[in-house]
Amino acid sequence: MLLEGRVAVVTGAGRGIGREFALALADQGAAVVVNDIGVGLSGDSTGEDPASEVCAEIIAKGGRAVPAHDSVTDFDAAGRIIGTALENFGQIDILVNNAGIVRDRTLVKMDPNDFDAVIATHLKGAFNCTRHAVGPMKEAGYGRIINITSSAGLRGNFGQTNYAAAKAGLMGMTFVWALELGRSGITVNAMAPAGATRMTAGLYKDGEAPPASLNPALNAPIVAYLASERASGVNGQLFGRTDWAYTLFQHPKQIAWMDREGGWDVESLADQFDSMLGQHLQQVGMVMPSGLSQDTARS
Repeated sequence: MLLEGRVAVVTGAGRGIGREFALALADQGAAVVVNDIGVGLSGDSTGEDPASEVCAEIIAKGGRAVPAHDSVTDFDAAGRIIGTALENFGQIDILVNNAGIVRDRTLVKMDPNDFDAVIATHLKGAFNCTRHAVGPMKEAGYGRIINITSSAGLRGNFGQTNYAAAKAGLMGMTFVWALELGRSGITVNAMAPAGATRMTAGLYKDGEAPPASLNPALNAPIVAYLASERASGVNGQLFGRTDWAYTLFQHPKQIAWMDREGGWDVESLADQFDSMLGQHLQQVGMVMPSGLSQDTARS
């Protein structure tokens, strides 16, 4: 097992893709702190306790797991999540920043509270948990941080200003943390998963089964690998999943130039833009499931 003797914290691990991360890490030998506050898609309370349910699954298979019910959105509460790992298992080696909610609306209909809530969970939540985890990781000289991003942030998606901003922000933080922490034996990578979960239920008609390639469990193996010692040379990378394939995103970089000694004026730039930069313009938007457009997916 790749993670024997390691301790992992997975946020938002009570359901869906996060649950699969927790189960896979446990299957590879890690003790797991399963963090989930049991809320609905938009962050409203449900009164449920999925974190304890996932822990029971892990323990039933001979693994070690404890729940953590604090919210990642609060800095001190995030500290208690990491503290749960230290108090119960004596260390923290792996952090998967997965917790998230959605409040989809087009820009002209989005309430500021909807924006703030999504940013607080995805982006600030990842900062909060990582800020508390890196101290013990640096002391141990070992750490694996995996930020769960999304193609919505890397490519854009209709009706998801808040979600895309948070997920794009996670990409930027991944790059910075990889630079800052790599010298301490800590790697930081990001993964954009794909899967049929509560968040994507609206994409399919009643009774219609999603494709087998959208099984959320298919995302977990690469996260378990990135969490292991075997992935020590992988740092600051963006991974994804499409159909049956794992993918590697190219970092945003310059792909075309229009250069002129002394610089450009507006008129000459307008005359030559199409032939020099215009031919390289890139398409925005996620690759949607067959038969769905971005508009229908977020209507």
